[in-house]
Formats: sequence, C-alpha cells, structure tokens
Amino acid sequence: MLSIKKLNQYYGDSHTLWDLDFNVERGTCTCLMGRNGVGKTTLLKCIMGLLPARSGVIEFNGQDISQLPAEHRAKMRIGYVPQGREIFSRLTVEENLRVGLASQKSLASRGSSSKDIPNLVFELFPVLKEMLQRRGGDLSGGQQQQLAIGRALAVNPTLLILDEPCEGIQPNIVSLIGDIITKLNKEMDVTVLLVEQKIGFTQKIATNFCIMEKGRNVVADDISALSDDLISEYLVV
Repeated sequence: MLSIKKLNQYYGDSHTLWDLDFNVERGTCTCLMGRNGVGKTTLLKCIMGLLPARSGVIEFNGQDISQLPAEHRAKMRIGYVPQGREIFSRLTVEENLRVGLASQKSLASRGSSSKDIPNLVFELFPVLKEMLQRRGGDLSGGQQQQLAIGRALAVNPTLLILDEPCEGIQPNIVSLIGDIITKLNKEMDVTVLLVEQKIGFTQKIATNFCIMEKGRNVVADDISALSDDLISEYLVV
C-alpha cells in the first residue's frame, strides 16, 4: 500500500533521513519505533506532504505522491493524527470534525452524506457527540486525542497514520485508543501506521514493526520478532 524508496530529507544542513526504504503492507498495523530524534516524525510528515523530501519516492497504492500537496493526500484517503493532536482550541468539537470533512469532497461512510460527520466517529467516541458544542481547548487531553482521531476518520481513511497517540494520555484512554485502533485495523480493514514509544501498547496492537536509527530503517519484521535484545539495543533510553 505504502512504499518509500531512497528517501532523503534535511533540516537546513542537517541530514535527517538517509536513503530510507520503508513499506507498509495493506491490512497491517505497523509501528515505527526508535529513540527520540531518529527521524520518525520527520518521516510521517514527509509521507503527508507537510515536509518536502529532498529526494526519493513515496508511492501510495502504486501512485507516486512525492510531489502532491498535503490536501491531495487527504483526498486519497490518508488520515493523519499529528503529535500533540493540533486541534483548533477555539473551534467547537463539531467545527474541528468538519475541518476533516473539508478535505474530502465525497464521503460514503456507513450511510452518511458528504455533508455529515460520519456516524462511525460517534460510535467509536460517544463522548464527542455529547460535547459537540464545547470548544476543543476546553477538553481534557484524552478527549482532545479522541477528537484528533475522529477528525482523521472524517476522510474515511484506508490508511490511518498516528504520531504518538498515547502521549500524555491517562491509562484508561490509552486502553480505549488501543482497542479502537485494533477495531479499525482488524474489523474495518483500515491499514495503520503509528509512531509509539510504549512497547507494551505496541506489542498488543501492532502486527509489524520498523525500528529507525539515525534516519535509517535498521530492522523491520513481524511484531513477534521484537526481542528483548532489539529493545535493549535500539529503544531503551
């Protein structure tokens, strides 16, 4: 589904991604892992078109999207939940969800029209329906994360990308988010790519993993191959 070949990216003179090759197979839940500063978020931003790649190819469903702007990638049904959530604090929950709809001109999701917030969002996150007129900035961290995921689901994604979805979230909401990611992946055929530092969470929900080190993909395998030795070498701080 997603194929990245020889991707290079720089911040000024700093070379952050080095000839990176990376693949996400359809139907998988792949966790991108690695210590802070190895290039995980940079890679996600390149996939979404939020950062320009210096060279290399990003293909989605066989189409080269390397030069497409971010809004075109959303229209191709790639959903994105950024690190830190980045909801609009002064907009209501409903207005935040409709921001996601704006990037998708036609949406046929579980009986919803193109002008409607998909019913799926409220089925997965009933608290959002109760808080439609509350401002995003007034929500708790866990509620904001639910809103950020709900906004990404508004594009009816076939690929959902999440950057640190458990960061700063209370344990019960972490568990809820894990269950929802599994439901989307296993029951609704949504391919998932996420960055996550919580190893136990990753081992519970992921089918595959990729470890990055200094801007390169150093290990990629089935999640069952994530050994204590690999954790000690590449993940333990």
